[in-house]
Amino acid sequence: MKDVRWQEFLVLIYRLALVFFFYQIARFLFWIFNKDLLPIDSIGDYFSISYYGTAFDTTAILYVNSVFILLSLVPIVVNTKAGYQKFLCWWYFITNGIAYSFNFGDFVYFKFSQSRLTSSVLSVVEHESNLWKVFFNGILQSPLVPISFIVCMVFWVFLYKPVKVNYRKPQNLVVYFVSSILMLCVTATLVVGGIRGDFKHSTRPINLVDANKHVKNPTLANVVLNSVFSFFRTINTNSFKLVHFVDEAFITEEIQPYKYYEREVEEKPNIVIFIVESFGKEYSGAFNKESNIKNYVSYTPFVDSLAQHSLIFTNAFANGRQSIHGMSSILAGIPSLTDAFTSSPYSNQKIQSIVSVANDMGYDTSFYHGAPNGSMGFQGFGNILGFKHYFGKDEYNNDEDFDGIWAIWDEPFFQYFANNIGKTQPFMSTIFTASSHDPFKIPEQYNGKFKKGPLAIHEPMQYTDMALKRFFETASIKPWFQNTIFVITADHTNMIHYDEYQKAMNRFAIPMLFYSPNPKYKLEGVDKRFVQQIDIYPTLADLMGYKKSIRSWGRSLVSDKEEPNIIVNSNSIQEQMIIGDYIYTFDGKDVIGIYNKADLGLTENLINQPRSKQQEFDLLKVKAWYQDYMDRVINRKLY
Repeated sequence: MKDVRWQEFLVLIYRLALVFFFYQIARFLFWIFNKDLLPIDSIGDYFSISYYGTAFDTTAILYVNSVFILLSLVPIVVNTKAGYQKFLCWWYFITNGIAYSFNFGDFVYFKFSQSRLTSSVLSVVEHESNLWKVFFNGILQSPLVPISFIVCMVFWVFLYKPVKVNYRKPQNLVVYFVSSILMLCVTATLVVGGIRGDFKHSTRPINLVDANKHVKNPTLANVVLNSVFSFFRTINTNSFKLVHFVDEAFITEEIQPYKYYEREVEEKPNIVIFIVESFGKEYSGAFNKESNIKNYVSYTPFVDSLAQHSLIFTNAFANGRQSIHGMSSILAGIPSLTDAFTSSPYSNQKIQSIVSVANDMGYDTSFYHGAPNGSMGFQGFGNILGFKHYFGKDEYNNDEDFDGIWAIWDEPFFQYFANNIGKTQPFMSTIFTASSHDPFKIPEQYNGKFKKGPLAIHEPMQYTDMALKRFFETASIKPWFQNTIFVITADHTNMIHYDEYQKAMNRFAIPMLFYSPNPKYKLEGVDKRFVQQIDIYPTLADLMGYKKSIRSWGRSLVSDKEEPNIIVNSNSIQEQMIIGDYIYTFDGKDVIGIYNKADLGLTENLINQPRSKQQEFDLLKVKAWYQDYMDRVINRKLY
């Protein structure tokens, strides 16, 4: 039995155990860096989360180390030689080091995305030419993250080195090879089970949604997970699958995917839509008058003043987590669920949107974004929607106003926008702002002009607010101004300071404002209804006097019609829907959470309590909405 490779097998177990140990360190550091967003009540709760997280760590570790395990056990006689062991050491630390760094990236990234890293990031970065600038700027802004990574890796090497495989030449090759093959077979079986999550043939491999089984608050599923698992598990996955829960008659009656409005309009209004980068509701005083936040500070004085003459919605929610999600939600009424529609195989299809409606009515349509053309995927998706004109950094053609990383500064680009639109009327123009994006810089000439808040985004948000003020000053003297409807909203939220906005649903809370200097549109007042980005498209179609049916899961916010209202978004693990007095969480098959509408933190799951008839009916609505969404996306019925 001397030629059975027990020494090598035990050393392999030790080396893999080190990986598990450092994944737990990464989990703890992830929580420390984001503990304001991920409140854990007790030490016992944290250890419980860490324990259940081991299953997800196992899958991730075996994904990354499968080749290392094979190289460690494959019987090639030279396995114990110093040169071969050195090769294994390099392979081990290069592959594990790269994968391990994903977790550290999420120490910072999670604050903005509200979710663990997934493969969808690949579809975001493929359009960017400034990745190295963003990477190095991130290091400068959060130096503790790379320092923590380096310290962990040095400590890891320190623990790896003392436990070595001593050289031994096999004497009995038959025993050596037979025992090695048996050992490989057993190990391969364990690896397959570890990657799947268990050995039950009837059980599907674990995925992101399974993390919710082990927590009361859905946001804490992100602590159960690790970034390596969430990235690899979402590669080449497609959550877009046809489902059948209800008949079409139920969908037609209760979901009403087609809307029709009959507003009489004498003169078609011009439409200007501002999609303000990272504009969380938290930052704007006009939307927080009843939030009861102690010592609240607003960072948008101009928006606050404009809101006094506008129709504002103080309980508005984003339908996605990223910028491109905001574009599809606002302009096309298509929210992003666990997997984003815009990065799916189904995004390139004919889509009815406010753009196609405007084109059908004879509008001149245009999209403006001060970043390099193609950035964020906006130009490509804009072409799908049918914008007649696209204006980006290339068309602006003055790099003196470039911020050095992302785009033309908002102030000069807004002036370019104001002076360029309206040459043909009626027009529908959308501008996607940029300066309130990470790394949260402002032009040098404004250093010291704005108050420093506790968050890095507060200063650039004031700069963008000032740029909006100057846009309206310029626009107000244009001949098209008086007959224009302006919309100001956000793509998604961002950094959070106040506890109220740490709540799971409030991480989607955004401003929504409709303004027109023309009183005939009656766009004034404060509306406290729960609304969402996908309501903007039907609202504008109604205000424009469009007389044909539109495909929309939203509703007109200025219509007297009683229409279904289902607020939809996703935390990247499960779908979240607000219907009536309750919030429902849905995993694509079943409703797994029921929360009171006032419980925006999703702290008390009522799923096991007796249900009313209305709740049972709403559960059907959740499934019906999801069924219709999948049917229209997959079967290309978005027009």
